This record gives sequence, structure tokens and C-alpha cells, in this order.
Amino acid sequence: AFSHDLTQLALGLGDNTVKIWDASSGDGECLSTLQGYSFYVKSVAFSYDLTRLALGSGDNTAKIWDASSSECLSTLDGHSSYINSVAFSYNSTRLASGLADNTVKIWDASSSEYLSTLQSYSFYVHSMAFSHDLIRLASGSGDNTVKI
Repeated sequence: AFSHDLTQLALGLGDNTVKIWDASSGDGECLSTLQGYSFYVKSVAFSYDLTRLALGSGDNTAKIWDASSSECLSTLDGHSSYINSVAFSYNSTRLASGLADNTVKIWDASSSEYLSTLQSYSFYVHSMAFSHDLIRLASGSGDNTVKI
């Protein structure tokens, strides 16, 4: 994922880490490496305010990291299966995690408090995006449906 100001690029790698590169200079300098996963990271999202980075992994964990210090701020507990997708709301107050158990979990992105679960899927959720007015969440599922 690119940061919204296009200065950083974060990618999950096969060695269960996420590397963050400088995307503005063109030299490809690695700025930091995020570790602490027992399975590869499947999804990466920068918050729109550029302060945080959310990572969803195949080890059933979602973590929120400080984008400037690379410190893990919180682990979102309560995922029963691997996380295919993470997405911040446009105002960076909410985080959605799309799971292989056919659900989407909604979290308070600041406090890491669990808020709700969306369960109307017949297959895993692999992509999501919040509307800019913060009212809707679009999600794509492996059953070839998009739900809003």
C-alpha cells in the first residue's frame, strides 16, 4: 500500500515481515521493517491522516503500528480466522478487517475497541473501502458479490 501522500510504500513479504520504503526519492531506501507475525501479512493500509499503519495477517492477527516510529500500538483481538483485508475510514477513526470466516469486523481505530461484525457473506471477504462520507463500507467477497 502507498501512503496517501505517496511518500511511503509498505508491503508484506514472504518472510512474515512488512517493509516500508521511501517512495518519494526514487532510491528505494528501506525505512523500517515491522516484525512479530507467525504467518505472512496479507493486507496493509495506511490511515488517511498518515499516522498509523494497519496490518492483517494469516496468523489471525490485525495490528496497528505508528507510521513514523514503527512501534506496534495495538493488536486487535477477536479474529477467528486469517485476515484478508484491512481498511481505514476516510477520517481515520474506524478500521475494518475482512476475514476468511466470511465476516467483517469494525473497530475504533484509536482505542482498538471492537464495535461490530457484519455477517452476510457466503465466502471470505477480500477487499473493502469506506465511503468518504463515512456512512458506507463496500466489501468484495469470494462469492463474487459486492455488498454496501
